[in-house]
Amino acid sequence: MSDEPTVSAHQKPPGGVANWLGLAFMRLLARLPLRWTRALGWLLGCVLHAVAARRRTIARTNWSLCFPDQSAAQRDASVRRHFVLFAQAWLDRSWLWEASPDVVRRRLVLKGDLDALAGDRPTVMFAPHFVGMDAGWTAVTAHLSRRFCGIYAEQLNPDVDRWMAQGRQRFGDPHIVAMRQGLKPLVSALRDGLPLYLLPDMDYGTRDSVFVPFFGIPTATLTSLSRFARLSRAQVVPVVSRLTPDGYEVVVHPAWEAYPTADVEADTALMNQRLEGFIAAMPEQYYWVHKRFKSRPPGEPSLYDGVR
Repeated sequence: MSDEPTVSAHQKPPGGVANWLGLAFMRLLARLPLRWTRALGWLLGCVLHAVAARRRTIARTNWSLCFPDQSAAQRDASVRRHFVLFAQAWLDRSWLWEASPDVVRRRLVLKGDLDALAGDRPTVMFAPHFVGMDAGWTAVTAHLSRRFCGIYAEQLNPDVDRWMAQGRQRFGDPHIVAMRQGLKPLVSALRDGLPLYLLPDMDYGTRDSVFVPFFGIPTATLTSLSRFARLSRAQVVPVVSRLTPDGYEVVVHPAWEAYPTADVEADTALMNQRLEGFIAAMPEQYYWVHKRFKSRPPGEPSLYDGVR
């Protein structure tokens, strides 16, 4: 569990009128038809694409680096669509965390190799940063009886932090570990049979990372997937979430064979290679607004000139 206190769904949080109104708005959205929420997300995404110049530049840069054969018009259309999907997924947190359990389970389709998550075998779930990453977590905790473990990045805004922590704990009594608590409680949970929902595909700097190819570019990539699997003798099971008109489709892929190996760098390179395959199936749903190529090998210039 998170060490942050939680509040009831209708309790006014102690952080000011603006925070309370924002959370009240999300709770109102949870009661509306999904098509209304998605329409509002479309509008919000268009506005964000127009006004969030820094994030738009980051997304365009990432897209150009990963898909260099596409034209500027194709890139711009895809980035615009990404902003819409990003906004829709953010507003979907309203019903993920506030709608009735029946509504949530009906909108989340969990499919694929569900047997890979059955039993009590130590398991690390590779959950890439697609816009539906929170839906993927909610799907496995809501549909499966097994207890799960997740890593929680605490938010600067205490009201939002409480709401997000509560939402991520609403199904299945999951074990939530704050990032600042380090590796020990996560390895312990894995060895106790709690599958770990891990999102290791962002640039957190060079610490605990290696430079391996991602779309052909040397990219600082966390080695945590290989290390957690090796320390706990766990299988690695990809869980990929896709936003759909009716909610989300969350696919549990078969466990990777012969993974991990004794070569952490080779394991991490293979993770990126397979991630590229998942992205190819729905490129606009990947998290392009993050500076994925922020860290560079020694001596190499920034790929985000003019973006701070």
